[in-house]
Amino acid sequence: MSATVAIIPARGGSKGIPRKNLINICGRPLMAWSILHARLAKGVDAVYVTSDSDEILTVAQRYGALPIERPPDISGDRASSESAWLHALDTIEASGVEIARIFGLQATSPLRDPGDIEGALEQYQREELDSLFSVAEVEDFFTWRIDENGQPRSVNYDWRHRRPRQLIEKRYLENGSIYLFSPTVLRREKNRMGGRLGVFVMPRHKLFQIDNLEDMKLAETIMHGYGLDRIGDPESKR
Repeated sequence: MSATVAIIPARGGSKGIPRKNLINICGRPLMAWSILHARLAKGVDAVYVTSDSDEILTVAQRYGALPIERPPDISGDRASSESAWLHALDTIEASGVEIARIFGLQATSPLRDPGDIEGALEQYQREELDSLFSVAEVEDFFTWRIDENGQPRSVNYDWRHRRPRQLIEKRYLENGSIYLFSPTVLRREKNRMGGRLGVFVMPRHKLFQIDNLEDMKLAETIMHGYGLDRIGDPESKR
């Protein structure tokens, strides 16, 4: 029987926040939240963490993930998540597991819950997709850029003829939280996206991933406010 697996890349090195994947957020290591989300989601058969760090792999096992040692040549700052997923895919299949679908979850995205993963899987199957990624709808969002002359230019509207927000085209921001794809797409495209592509819309408070210390503080506040910090607790339903 083909499996649906979650594979979480978690490198040991981080320039922005030292030991970022292990830093404490709401009482658990950052990457532990992604492990718990996948383990508690119905339809996910196994959760793997791929890393070049023995410490990270030890912590991953403590939270119920299976470890995959990532080779040094695909563990540097410029190594793509795709390279980690491809290596992990080969490693898992070599152990005798047949994989039908891969959840590529980022360890730096604690603002999700098991229901998001279940919803993404349901949509993927219902729409017969080859790949899917999560987004947040951006409302009342007027985008600007600085042009080659250093002047501000409006992007998604004309500031000279400002329209009501209801008439502004809906836009979606890729939030980096959930990617779901088939092994065929990953191998053929060397990309997490390809074939028949779908978008899974998540609430706006699950908009961003953690890149700096300011993000950590904001994420903790949001997790407390929406009860995401209680996921995995014995008294919690999740």
